[in-house]
Amino acid sequence: MLRKNDTVRAIIEGYSSEGLGIARVEGQVVFVHGAVRGEDCDIRILKVLKNIAYGKAAAIHTPSPDRQTPDCPYYGRCGGCDFRHMSYTEELWAKRQRVQDALTRIGGSDAVVEEILGAADTKHYRNKSQYPVGPDGSVGFYRSRTHQVTDVAVCRIQKPQADAAAEALRQYIRRCGVSCYDEVTGRGLLRHLYVRTNAAGESLICLLVNGDALPCEAELVALLRQYVPAAVGVVLGVNTRRGNVILGDRYRTLWGVDTITDTLCGLTFRLSVPSFYQVNRDQAERLYERAVEFAGLTGTETVLDLYCGAGTITQVMARRAGEVIGAEIVPEAIDDAMENARHNGIENVRFFCGDAAAAAADFAARGLRPDVICVDPPRRGLAPEVVEAAAAMGPERIVYVSCDPATLGRDVKRFAGHGYRVARAAAVDLFPRTAHVETVCVLSKLSEAKHHISVQVDMDELDVTAAESKATYEEIQAWVQEKYGFHVSHLNIAKTKRKCDIIERQNYNLPKNENSRSPETPKEKEEAIIEAFRHFQMI
Repeated sequence: MLRKNDTVRAIIEGYSSEGLGIARVEGQVVFVHGAVRGEDCDIRILKVLKNIAYGKAAAIHTPSPDRQTPDCPYYGRCGGCDFRHMSYTEELWAKRQRVQDALTRIGGSDAVVEEILGAADTKHYRNKSQYPVGPDGSVGFYRSRTHQVTDVAVCRIQKPQADAAAEALRQYIRRCGVSCYDEVTGRGLLRHLYVRTNAAGESLICLLVNGDALPCEAELVALLRQYVPAAVGVVLGVNTRRGNVILGDRYRTLWGVDTITDTLCGLTFRLSVPSFYQVNRDQAERLYERAVEFAGLTGTETVLDLYCGAGTITQVMARRAGEVIGAEIVPEAIDDAMENARHNGIENVRFFCGDAAAAAADFAARGLRPDVICVDPPRRGLAPEVVEAAAAMGPERIVYVSCDPATLGRDVKRFAGHGYRVARAAAVDLFPRTAHVETVCVLSKLSEAKHHISVQVDMDELDVTAAESKATYEEIQAWVQEKYGFHVSHLNIAKTKRKCDIIERQNYNLPKNENSRSPETPKEKEEAIIEAFRHFQMI
């Protein structure tokens, strides 16, 4: 039996999702820091759990030809990068295998990951940098598996403008004696430095603070402008919530403008601080090209784009589709998306501000039948209600863009329960030298899946009515749970809204036939939801 501080000899067989080497010792899986596939090495055991253990390579008897000396002095102390001890070729192998394992072992899919598209340049690719500020005034990145900030002067994957802004912030903290946030106590002002840089080298800088203002704001702006001459604006974001959430809930411009413009796939995009935008511009173009290819657009399709952010993939697909509807929960991102579409002269797009689960449920209940649904969710993947509602709309294809293979595999399995299977999949490396990897796959309806009736939807009817705005889906769910003791889904609520004429208006074109794979709402749940509508004065 393995014990802490034991030294054992083993062969490294592969990699974990975090880029650690994997060895098997006495029938137990050991995750090994600093190891490369194929190496014969001595492993010092650092931690032993019930089914797994952790260790580090103490001595290497047979080094891999893909082993290399890390080119970063912070490697091992900073938790940002995971693969600097191996060649980029080996890193790509590890990432492709990770995606394949997730689809096969978690998702139960027999799809083969066609390829992994590696980056031409693995350095200074990140166009968005988020530096946590430690209680002692350090500005850098967290150590692996901790929230201890490692002060980093030069980062190999961030833009030079971001490093310069970090140095300006250090100078400001020292000169003005500014307090920095402590997650343990919840005290201190400065929390994070956020820098977004476009292809032209311009930067938008935001300071996230635990309050409404900072001391010596004019001096802070002057330092940032001195260190980052191509800055276009400095913004202060207010975040008074406990914990390590980065972005705030309101923003104030200290100098310049509060947005930055970038180009992607031949289109121009205005980006505010909260707007989602892929961090690797060059690789994002390759990712979106593959997503459009997988969507199989011919120019006539209706596409629903959930988690649309600033409308990037929405507008890229709009050039090949009949009409595209984008949904996003962040109001600032929707504002950016609408302005971007106007600026780019793209007229066949509509945008809807709301939670993806609620939006998908609303669309499903209203009878929207898109030909293609595109989803690009955050790392946590799709909520079960989103999977259910997306499948209920019966699209021919679902294009899934994922930044986490594990949640992708989970959602692929959920979609399989609704009659969809992975037809094609490819990996795209947007995050060189880190363990993260992007995946794009397309799910198609199984031949035996039940087909839906296509209906024409008046897109103007997608605006939220006054009745709908009185209570959120989550508030209705919570009320029903507390009063009746059972859960109702977003789709249950949306279907009941339709029956109560909350969503559909007189000129709404309802489907003539309720030919849908989604089950009817049970009577007791429908009655409970109606009572919630009365409670919230929606009917």
